[in-house]
Amino acid sequence: MAIYFVGDIQGCYSELKALLKQVNFAAKHDQLWVAGDMVARGPDSYKTMKYLMSLGDSVKAVLGNHDLHLLAIHAGIKKAKKSDHLDTLLSAPDVKEIINWIAQQPLLRKLPGEDVYMSHAGLPPQWTIPQAIAAAKVAEKNIQSAEREKWLSRMYGEKPNDWQKAETKTEKFRYTINGLTRMRYCYLNGKLDFHCKTAPEDAAKNLKPWFLLTKNQLKKSHWIFGHWAALMGKINVKGLYALDTGCVWGGHLTLLRWHDKALFIEGSHKKLAIKQ
Repeated sequence: MAIYFVGDIQGCYSELKALLKQVNFAAKHDQLWVAGDMVARGPDSYKTMKYLMSLGDSVKAVLGNHDLHLLAIHAGIKKAKKSDHLDTLLSAPDVKEIINWIAQQPLLRKLPGEDVYMSHAGLPPQWTIPQAIAAAKVAEKNIQSAEREKWLSRMYGEKPNDWQKAETKTEKFRYTINGLTRMRYCYLNGKLDFHCKTAPEDAAKNLKPWFLLTKNQLKKSHWIFGHWAALMGKINVKGLYALDTGCVWGGHLTLLRWHDKALFIEGSHKKLAIKQ
């Protein structure tokens, strides 16, 4: 069995299928771990979701900010933008089945038997790994409950950006969603920033990529994430794997095969090894 991790698919169905064909992916004995943002912006969110769902237990996904936004759009909390390219999915006769499947996905996953974790955006610096797991479970329970619409309506907003100031259930829920699905940069004290999306070399001096502030938490662990296309997978931090390589923006999809840390790039038959 091979375990593959992939970054933001965002409705790029053809590219996903081509990349999996390159590695001879077979759902009977392989697994595909998807680091969130399965839908939106790309041309075929509906086909992407139907394919992922067809993989059954072989697919292990986490929720990204675009996936959560789709849930809110379907619930009537937000309106879809033309650039989301979600009309086909939202008008599909089996849209409720798709929405319910997405809502059942967690915010954070751990690879069984290993200290390997996956979330869409990363690990907020103000949390330890056990804190992140606990907060994720609470938020997941809210999204999966009969009160899903209530909780989805509460996830929007940028406050609190400090876990220490998250006092109510709503504030803790919103921080959890933001930390695990929207975070890129943090202030030097670990508070979340939501505005800077550039590559690290272009960021303000009072901001740091989250992964430069979590070195103590991740000394003995590995973290797989997506969300940050500007990185294009190029970070040199031990145990960190950035897999959003901007397919929907004209880049490509990237697969990480876990057992040998080989990278496979859509459109290229070269196998690259990660050196850490």
